[in-house]
Amino acid sequence: MALKVARRGRIPPFIVMDVMQAAAERVAQGKDVIHLEVGQPSTGAPKGVIAAAHAALDSQALGYTLAFGHEALRHRIAGHYRDVYGVTVAPERVAVTVGSSGAFLLAFLAAFDPGDRVGIAAPGYPCYRQILTALGVEPVSMPVGAATGFQLTVAALDGISDLDGLIVASPSNPTGSVLAKADLDALIGWCAARGVRLISDEIYHGIVYGASVGTAAGAVDAITVNSFSKYFSMTGWRLGWMILPESLLRPVEVLAQNLFISPPTLAQVAAQAAFDCGPELDANVARYARNRAILLNDLPGAGFDVFAPAQGAFYLYADVSRHTNDSEAFCRRMLAETGVACTPGVDFDPAEGRRFMRIAYPGTEAEMAEAARRLRAWKK
Repeated sequence: MALKVARRGRIPPFIVMDVMQAAAERVAQGKDVIHLEVGQPSTGAPKGVIAAAHAALDSQALGYTLAFGHEALRHRIAGHYRDVYGVTVAPERVAVTVGSSGAFLLAFLAAFDPGDRVGIAAPGYPCYRQILTALGVEPVSMPVGAATGFQLTVAALDGISDLDGLIVASPSNPTGSVLAKADLDALIGWCAARGVRLISDEIYHGIVYGASVGTAAGAVDAITVNSFSKYFSMTGWRLGWMILPESLLRPVEVLAQNLFISPPTLAQVAAQAAFDCGPELDANVARYARNRAILLNDLPGAGFDVFAPAQGAFYLYADVSRHTNDSEAFCRRMLAETGVACTPGVDFDPAEGRRFMRIAYPGTEAEMAEAARRLRAWKK
């Protein structure tokens, strides 16, 4: 008799990982791939972080830290909010996590019970939806588009009831759209007035192009999530953090103790140096901006000329409806025929994503120019 397999493992896949697998298979066949599917910096950690890691390996035993992380790192993170946003955050409210993925898991477990309903934008990061579903929490998909700048707004929420939580992301994955500070403040107020737990995904902060962004870290009841993966270019180090409300400190702490014991110690020690590496990190952002300019200039020649507002992160969310109504098949064919890998929009929006694909541009300028050249030739 076959043994039981729990239902929580039957969630849909994270499709970008399947695209990465298809790209790897193409490389194994001796063919090249231009990676526009992967949402991670192509640069490694900044030099100061690498130096700090070497020093720690030579001098420290690197045992467990407390569940909420190394005290010195928590103080550096709190100082980051003071220096960048002018917001006072007590270090005691900072929880260092195993990537932002660990932060979302802990936040969802601590804030929501099975059967609760949490609003998410569509398109949006697919793992919100999948983690909530695995935990028995209902994700409530809320379509956003050009009329709202591909962001949730108070006006868009008008008439919505029975929500226990709301997730906002600025800059957004997959669209790159940004919530203005006033709009974020309005959403914070909307949630506070209705007893809705707000979770603000801010992991692409620092990667913006002329837009200004606000943080929810000063809000009394909100959960703010950030990461060392994107702006700080430390994806594989698996380190993120949360700013927690007082009411959730102990619940999240005991969950973290039991699920993770502590975040990776080497990454924590090294990450303290990341806050001193601004010029190197800002140079990465300047390169992303040049990549963005190349694609916005060159892709219309390939028939891709309608995008969500690309104000931040390193993504373009392209409308491909003139070419297909099946973005998954379209991206498979594009990879096979051009070697350019992109992620179909159905990963981010199961309902309307068949008309979109996400283009990630954290690579080199040469790769962006070559990808655009291939796509122009392909669509002639």
